[in-house]
Amino acid sequence: RVVVAGGDGTLHRLLPFLLAGDHELALMPCGTGNDTARALGVHRLPWTEALAWGLEAPAQRIDLGEVQHGSGRTPFISSLCAGFDAAVGERALQAPAWLRGMPRYLWATLAEIMALRAFDLEVAVDGVALHRGPVLFASTLNTPSYGSGMPAAPMARIDDGRLDLVMAGRFGPLGALAMMPLLVTGLHLRHPRVRAKSFETLALRCATALPLAADGEPLLPSREVVVRTRPQALAVVRR
Repeated sequence: RVVVAGGDGTLHRLLPFLLAGDHELALMPCGTGNDTARALGVHRLPWTEALAWGLEAPAQRIDLGEVQHGSGRTPFISSLCAGFDAAVGERALQAPAWLRGMPRYLWATLAEIMALRAFDLEVAVDGVALHRGPVLFASTLNTPSYGSGMPAAPMARIDDGRLDLVMAGRFGPLGALAMMPLLVTGLHLRHPRVRAKSFETLALRCATALPLAADGEPLLPSREVVVRTRPQALAVVRR
């Protein structure tokens, strides 16, 4: 068993080694996002309680995602952002150091809206064409939230053997700005230009290089992306 003190980014960097060694994971949440900790039910625990729980509680297996992109295959535990929200995640890394948690991501979101762009995307879910045309983002979640608690996929479960696509169509700057409060409160799925779909395999093909981020960590942009579910791939301590 490996006890990790950190957040989603720390977990992302350690994930290949945890998988290679078939280690169990226990998490002491002290990152900026902590969306994996939320899904595991430990994000509000003081570090002493999180440590005791992580050392003593039994482990359970959860799903992971894996993205195949231009530079290889990358596992992820919480989310794979593609498009606008990936660009937001990269911009959040440049935010002032005193900004933490969701305010950091909101700052990055507002800055990215000022330079808003759409992506001409072909989307297929489990081998069936789902969409072709402009998209603001087409992101995959394994956890219900990303971006430090934004409930982007409230229907997502980390142990159901599937991942969840959340896709936003064409939005202008004002429309994207108006959607942000909906995303923060989990009401965005009512918007007619937002779609959600669970899947085992997702294929994205973009006319230009698509910004990508796994668990908030930037990946090299790619024109072709394949996302697959890895059911029951990791043993974790959860509440």
